[in-house]
Amino acid sequence: MKKSISLVHKITAAAAIFTIFAPVMVLRADTKPAAKPLSDDQRIMHVLNRLGFGARPGDVEKVRAMGVQKYIDQQLNAALIDDTAAENKVKRLDVFGMSTAELFAKYPNPGALLRQLEGGRTAQARAADQMAAQPSKNGQPAPAQLDTEAMTQAEQRERRGKIQQLYAKYDLKPAAQIVPQVVANRVLRAVYSERQLQEVMVDFWQNHFNVYSQKAAVRWYIPSYERDVLRQNALGNFKDLVVGTGQHPAMLFFLDNFESVSPNVQTPAGNPGAQRIQQMIQNGRPLPLRARERLARQYGVTEAQLDQRLKEMKGKPPVAQQQRARRGINENYARELMELHTLGVDGGYTQKDIVEVAKAFTGWTIADPRGYRRAAAATIQGTENQRINRMQRQQGVPDEVDSGEFYFNPRWHDSSPKTVLGQTINEGGVKDGLKVIDILVAHPSTAKFIARKLAVKFVSDNPSEALVGRVASAFQKSKGDIKTTLKALFTDKEFFAPENYRAKIKSPIELAVSSIRTLGADTNASPAFVAMLNKLGEVPYGYQAPTGYPDTAEDWVNTGALLERLNFAVAIASNRIPGTRVDLKGYSAVDKSKILDRAILEILDGEISPATKANLLKQLQQPLPEVKAGKELDDDDLDMAEMRPPGQQGGRNRQARLLNPTGNAEVFKVVSLVLGTPEFQRQ
Repeated sequence: MKKSISLVHKITAAAAIFTIFAPVMVLRADTKPAAKPLSDDQRIMHVLNRLGFGARPGDVEKVRAMGVQKYIDQQLNAALIDDTAAENKVKRLDVFGMSTAELFAKYPNPGALLRQLEGGRTAQARAADQMAAQPSKNGQPAPAQLDTEAMTQAEQRERRGKIQQLYAKYDLKPAAQIVPQVVANRVLRAVYSERQLQEVMVDFWQNHFNVYSQKAAVRWYIPSYERDVLRQNALGNFKDLVVGTGQHPAMLFFLDNFESVSPNVQTPAGNPGAQRIQQMIQNGRPLPLRARERLARQYGVTEAQLDQRLKEMKGKPPVAQQQRARRGINENYARELMELHTLGVDGGYTQKDIVEVAKAFTGWTIADPRGYRRAAAATIQGTENQRINRMQRQQGVPDEVDSGEFYFNPRWHDSSPKTVLGQTINEGGVKDGLKVIDILVAHPSTAKFIARKLAVKFVSDNPSEALVGRVASAFQKSKGDIKTTLKALFTDKEFFAPENYRAKIKSPIELAVSSIRTLGADTNASPAFVAMLNKLGEVPYGYQAPTGYPDTAEDWVNTGALLERLNFAVAIASNRIPGTRVDLKGYSAVDKSKILDRAILEILDGEISPATKANLLKQLQQPLPEVKAGKELDDDDLDMAEMRPPGQQGGRNRQARLLNPTGNAEVFKVVSLVLGTPEFQRQ
């Protein structure tokens, strides 16, 4: 019976969603252009929605007093705008005040930290116990294998306790907090910043130069990536963005260029003593007693088991040598640099160009790329300086380069001449890659590609070729100056064309932030809020493909996505999300129709179609859909189970906690439905 009732509720909710959102699902391209030019207030709303994340109470009046053009000019010169309020909101997010090396040491991987400090002793003992219990093969013991799933609950509790003690003793923080802080920073700035255009452009460039936070070390690199590259150059010069992203460890790691090595380069081996031991193992010669003891500890095996392992290793090249043999040129960054960052997929390059560009970027790498595994333990043990010195000596890292930073390794670079798009490149060293960037940034295909993406972002999903051409011309004449390019876009006749007013569907993050702003709500961007954003389908740095999140209606408009949007609207209006509060007393009135009129005036600036209003009046008689909590960001790959209380699930399955609804039920019902209208979903 309960299942039947639940099904009825779901069907009713889906029907309600379709009734309200049906107009949204019709693409704007099929709508006839309005004959009348935009009114002054419509122009203001258009600018506040497109150059920012929507209007807050009082914003329309402020822009009206200042003038639309003056407001646009002010936003283009963001550095001159006082942004103290937003800066105060993000003060508590400490990851943006740290270098990558400091993040490695402060936010270590917990499992790796324990393994480093224990020297593998616990793992070795367990492996030996498991091996002893395994049947022998041909009279010989089976190879040592560690079955981590075989840990007993008591062992898990002990391990969790050790990690918690280490974190408390040395004032460490879980690495799983990094991405939520990154997302909170973006949300808080989007909500509270006076530099609205800069925040829109940070979001735009983050998706243009996308990296994925869940790939290994990438999350540790994102704070400096956003702070030092994307935010610093959001309204600067395009070339600086390309160089900055290309040399940043976040991009180098995400697209694997930090491992790109010329196949003609002989990578020098490391410790000479280790080389001698490896040679003795290959030749089957007896090892010194101290070397045998060290290997037995390393593998966690007995003397007899070590003899068997050494016998199996005889005649085989060392693992490090096998890895070096597999290394070579990696084309990932070269391909995405041309296809996604500059020329575009139809930009006129060939596969040969990709190979040549990849050669130019060999040697662009990272010092201590996986320092998050070792830095904290080495700091605790007092061996961090020794570790860094050894790394610098073995890998040729300059003294001034810190852990987790970019450096150019000339040993790995392909020094042969290259030909890219018909131009010869033989600048030498790191300048080969910089020359490639010069060529790509100056290419007409890049100007057109960037102009089209900006036109799609700020004007319509299907901008005219004439508009793209005019914006591309501004880009090329200004040598990639972003302010000049945007000014050409915002002063173009098509920007304020009536057919482009409320023509674009808001992305999930635009919808979430604009909901908070239009209601005058307050938020601390808590993990629960981030979970709801995750449920909507867009979390910064959460898109796995290098393309970044899409920016057109067809990617965001479907029945399931629209249901999630109404779910979010109800959660916001009814104060269900911890850390986010809204006071809707100003919407109170004597009856539902008066509440609705006030909500339409405040939220939609009084603009609503007769069809939408008729649908709202019908929906006021129906129950709201039940609010569902979002799931917290996934942290399973960080081995974070050791940081959770017994029985608590990992990030992939852990739902955020929602509060009970508060406020006038009739008021938050009306406000929720108005936030769900096509008029609010569009910008």
